[in-house]
Amino acid sequence: MPNFTRKNAWNQGGTFDNPDLLWYAKGVGVLQSRSLDDPNSWWFFGAIHGVYLKALDPDIPSMYFWSNILSPPSVPTTPLPSKSLQDTFWKQCQHQSWFFPPWHRGYLIAIEAQVRQAIIDLGGPENWSMPYWNYFGPDDQYKIPPAFMEKTLPDSTPNPLYVVARYGPNNDGNVYVDTTKVSQQNQKNTLYTGSNANTQSPGYGGPDTGFWHGGTHPSGNLESNPHNTVHTLVGGIKGNSPGLMAYPGLAALDPVFYLHHANIDRMWASWNANGNTNPTDANWLKGPAAVGEREFAMPMPDGSTWNFTPEDVSDLSKLNYTYEDLSTLKSVTLEKAVARRLQKLGVSPTDSLTAQNMALGKNAELIGAHDKPLSLGGSGLQTTVKLDSSAKKKVNEGFLKASALNIPDKVYLQLEHVTGTLDANILTVSVNQKLAGHVSLFGLMEASAEGGHHGGSGLTLNLEITHIIDELHLDEEFDADALDVTVIPNNIPENESITVGKISVYREQQQ
Repeated sequence: MPNFTRKNAWNQGGTFDNPDLLWYAKGVGVLQSRSLDDPNSWWFFGAIHGVYLKALDPDIPSMYFWSNILSPPSVPTTPLPSKSLQDTFWKQCQHQSWFFPPWHRGYLIAIEAQVRQAIIDLGGPENWSMPYWNYFGPDDQYKIPPAFMEKTLPDSTPNPLYVVARYGPNNDGNVYVDTTKVSQQNQKNTLYTGSNANTQSPGYGGPDTGFWHGGTHPSGNLESNPHNTVHTLVGGIKGNSPGLMAYPGLAALDPVFYLHHANIDRMWASWNANGNTNPTDANWLKGPAAVGEREFAMPMPDGSTWNFTPEDVSDLSKLNYTYEDLSTLKSVTLEKAVARRLQKLGVSPTDSLTAQNMALGKNAELIGAHDKPLSLGGSGLQTTVKLDSSAKKKVNEGFLKASALNIPDKVYLQLEHVTGTLDANILTVSVNQKLAGHVSLFGLMEASAEGGHHGGSGLTLNLEITHIIDELHLDEEFDADALDVTVIPNNIPENESITVGKISVYREQQQ
């Protein structure tokens, strides 16, 4: 039986009447009292996820350095731990990778253990667990729990959960998750990962990669939305002050970070509970260390190092915690999803829908592109993506032959080599005046840094537009030579811009 139960942060109205939040604040305060070079400190754990320091990140603009963060919290930048400790623990987070869910699960287990030990040392409950923020919940749960907005604790001492650089979706300090931009549709995905890092459908958990600290590859569906989107909406930016949650190298300094990730972890657990399976590939199960890359490592309260693999954390039933509520949007079986699509297209799915004849797409083909860089300013951009006639013909042929044994292609839009420094942005993308979806630029600055991990190649942002192509086909509007693409940002100052290197459209065969 699990020893710990993670509960909803909005219990008792999300205030300090909720003992989980009150003890969390006290435990965080203890960790914040420790020095940067202490592996059991709040700051060290923040750097495990990511860190921006002048000495380590000369290509990062100075406004994002830890030394320039508005207080509170008062973030230390010295003393630095030894290079050996940095190499073992720091800058370890996995993004745009199939390791995104398991790495963050291990990270959450480790920080929870650190905070719990601090709480026990203060005389608090031995069964304390990290609360989760279910921003999809009813009533006011889309708002940040009020305890995080209080400057003081009930005893009038400073509140360690309070952060100045947390600006919200409108950059005005009103912090909430805009439910028109976040989605649980990812829970309907039935495939954990695509075939490789360049697949046009990265799947629920992300594309097949090695150790990957973010950038270049498309995010998995769970990471893309809601994970990235919530980071951007909560963090925001105000003038030259970036919201902590909006930037990977700042995000884990904000105590609400871990409640957000507890909810992301809860969604993965729910996805598994609904019958969806994790990879069985040894390269996933054994982690990047199996191929000679960095090992996942966490400092534990007793001074030991916990080295873990995805296999160690993949099954919630074998871990020592569970969630108060595992209900999220129910996933649908692949069979039902295909049947609904065929029904929409006017095809009776009379043939047997089996796993064999519903083999998921692996072969992607470019069917159109705008391959000249585009500048995305405050008013957005509009362009056309010219379609290759022979490739488009294949898509049309798929519609004409549509049946349960001949499922039409899926179609994806990709914004490639997106570069800039304004992570605190959400792009609204439309195709032929039909909403394709929302994508966050979380991780943009690091992916764009020329001296960074991936040489400034930028982000790849992926949206499935199958539903739009289906509608264009039904309306007999898919015969045009091009698709109209509109990209509108939510937050770019007049003197700033983001570059979109290429806009591509791919078809993906479903057999």
